[in-house]
Amino acid sequence: MADPASTPVVVLGGSRHGALGIVRSLGRLGAPVYVVHPDRMAPAFFSRYCHARLLWDVDTATAEDSLRLLKALHERIGRRAVLIATSDLSTLFIVDHAEQLGEWYIFPAQDRGLIRALCSKKEMYFLAKKCGVPTPETTFPQSTADVRKFVATARFPLLLKPISSGPNAPPFRLVHGKDELLWHYRGCKDPSNVMIQEYIPGGDEMTWTFNGYFDRQGQCAVAFTGRKLRNFRPYFGMASLGVCVHNAEVESTTIEFMKAVGYRGPLDLGYRYDARDGRYKVNDINPRIGAMFRLFVGTNGVDVARALYQDMSGQQVSPARAPEGRKWIVEDRDFISALVYLRDGRLSFRDWRRSLHGIQETSFFAADDLWPVGGALGHNIRAVLSRIARIRERRANRLRWAEQPQTTS
Repeated sequence: MADPASTPVVVLGGSRHGALGIVRSLGRLGAPVYVVHPDRMAPAFFSRYCHARLLWDVDTATAEDSLRLLKALHERIGRRAVLIATSDLSTLFIVDHAEQLGEWYIFPAQDRGLIRALCSKKEMYFLAKKCGVPTPETTFPQSTADVRKFVATARFPLLLKPISSGPNAPPFRLVHGKDELLWHYRGCKDPSNVMIQEYIPGGDEMTWTFNGYFDRQGQCAVAFTGRKLRNFRPYFGMASLGVCVHNAEVESTTIEFMKAVGYRGPLDLGYRYDARDGRYKVNDINPRIGAMFRLFVGTNGVDVARALYQDMSGQQVSPARAPEGRKWIVEDRDFISALVYLRDGRLSFRDWRRSLHGIQETSFFAADDLWPVGGALGHNIRAVLSRIARIRERRANRLRWAEQPQTTS
């Protein structure tokens, strides 16, 4: 019988540290891992566990071109590989072309309509309501008139958020008044992709996360829960520092919810605890491996990526629970966030030092795999240089405008 760890893996990379975490986790098992990523500075490309690299952006390329590339990669590998998405768009690409991709790759059999609903915050909101799962009150305006009508009775602050991911998706914004909300709404490139949500007060630590895997039979043998301690971007971004804390209510609510809708595969789901009514309210569902999945590693070494790999390669999924208090950090992103929180008076230097105690895993540095640190540094240097170039361009444009002759009517 062939070694199950010999089954190859293809990672459709999106996030920097999420893709790297998958490469390391499965590469350490001995699986050959191929990485498809749009950024030549992606840390996953620098990992010793990356078997081969392909520079390609599945999120922006046409489906036809991506299918041709993945077919050619399958022929190069010579056998079916486990295909893993790390973004909403690559998840939708797989489920939309499951029949064709299934000839070349192995991935969970997922219902297309359900995955599309979970990737849309609008459809997810109504699905949660239907299943009796608490969620922040939300409206989906179709015009400026709808926004004006809503704010007449709304309580500020409010969150302005995108419904779905994409190049024109608006950023998360916390707005404090009617005029600010209307100004940002009018500035959106795609107003139909905007939702307005009640703001649940509290710090980052009020955000809870469920990570788990639902196997081919819909059973959840791997279930983890934890809290975000800091985010990047600060306040409303992805986790940059997290800790494992068992939360029976978050776990049971999620498992019952996913079983009710017939979910299969890896899951990353976020809740916000509302101290006003004592309820955990779901605000984000990722029907894929989340970027912070390496926070959650069982005492037996199993994480969500390994559970997926076991299931897809014909093995029994090993039950796993993470040790209480395990901490994980995204080194560069958390340092930037900590500076912002220190500046805003939300974090003291002593509390910052205390928050770093007990970190058991870093996203980029690993004693057995050092080169990804160079990739992360190169990515950051490029981002800084790009920002400087944009600032200089804006200044030059302002100077050119100021030097133009001004006419009066």
